[in-house]
Amino acid sequence: MNNFSELSLSPVLRANLDRNCFQTPTPVQAQAIPPALSGRDVVATAQTGTGKTLAFVLPLLESLLSQPAEPGVAAVILSPTRELALQIDETFQKLAAGTQIRSTAVVGGMNEQRQLLGIRKGAQVLIATPGRLCDFLQRRLVKLKSVRVLVLDEADRMLDMGFLPSIKQILEPMPESKQTLFFSATIEPSVSKLIGQYLKDPARISIGSTTKPAEMVDLHAYEVEQDRKLGLLAHLLEREQGSFLVFARTKHGTDRLAKKLSRQGIRAACIHGDRTQSQRNQALKSFQNGDCRVLVATDVAARGIHVDGIAHVVNYDLPQAPEDFIHRVGRTGRAGARGVASTFATRNERSEIRRIERVLQLRLAQQQVDASILTEKAMEPLMTVPQAKAAPKVQPFAKPAARPAGQSWSFQPRGFRQKGRGRRVAG
Repeated sequence: MNNFSELSLSPVLRANLDRNCFQTPTPVQAQAIPPALSGRDVVATAQTGTGKTLAFVLPLLESLLSQPAEPGVAAVILSPTRELALQIDETFQKLAAGTQIRSTAVVGGMNEQRQLLGIRKGAQVLIATPGRLCDFLQRRLVKLKSVRVLVLDEADRMLDMGFLPSIKQILEPMPESKQTLFFSATIEPSVSKLIGQYLKDPARISIGSTTKPAEMVDLHAYEVEQDRKLGLLAHLLEREQGSFLVFARTKHGTDRLAKKLSRQGIRAACIHGDRTQSQRNQALKSFQNGDCRVLVATDVAARGIHVDGIAHVVNYDLPQAPEDFIHRVGRTGRAGARGVASTFATRNERSEIRRIERVLQLRLAQQQVDASILTEKAMEPLMTVPQAKAAPKVQPFAKPAARPAGQSWSFQPRGFRQKGRGRRVAG
């Protein structure tokens, strides 16, 4: 398939593809959409940024349009993070315009009453994170007996995050006759068991290497001590153009780094699991709109941030596992654009760098930076920050002169006065 016009689609879907300038499919779309349209189960692996979302949303919509509408939930799309679920929903809304097919995002950290209202009003498609959907099932607030299509997006990440019990509980009430579409960037052994248990003779599609970053990403490594990482990051920000996505290991470290950058005059926002959904949405929106140049994130965002044009990804802290390196780096070099991914590591982390290179079969190009530059950048702000005005000096209250012997003194409202005389002597 070289063009979407070659597909047998409903007129409304053709019009929506044209309206959103979807004309030439990516490799994963070209290979996954035809078997999905025929009703087969699909297992597709491809690197991040290759268009997997459209590859499952389009056949899902066509499947629902081609069959008589029935009451209840007709399709479920599961994703590991809120951000990814909301971005899938955004793509879904574009392609579903004018079809009368409604979706509801069922995710944690947001008003559940609005989500339940969408279900009660007849949403046919639930785009959900496992935790919140499983919670609704346990409370008997949603039924999944009528599901015809199930999509698992980034299922390996869901298993990494401990969602397997929730996923099994969600799949249990669904009919065996449903179609299952499985899309991910990597397939781990634990995921293979899930595929064998729940999919029926799936069409298997693999595009490129799923264990290596995209070829359009330049991989750099810097050996730098912990107390000079901020200076190195400041140096890269000053030297290069474009937006930076910076990954830190902990939530506290994410907050701290974003504050340090802001104090140096760099527009920075942060996103991690402890922030409210409103705060996460605002940070992501500011980053997408260019209002802030740097977004500092934990790995919760590695597969939930789909922003075009990220120029530079920085591994400020090393990832917990080599596989996470792929998903971090995959945020840049998307849609044919060239990107840079820089990894900071201390001398004691040399073995971790070698492990990443060995497991992923890649090579990080070692970069050198003058240590004096790092020291200066760490100490001096990148922009002049107005200094707070010094508080006015307060003059101490004048003490009276030593009392002459034999005289009596008393304090009056206007100063010290010698008893028996009206003359003011101090105050």
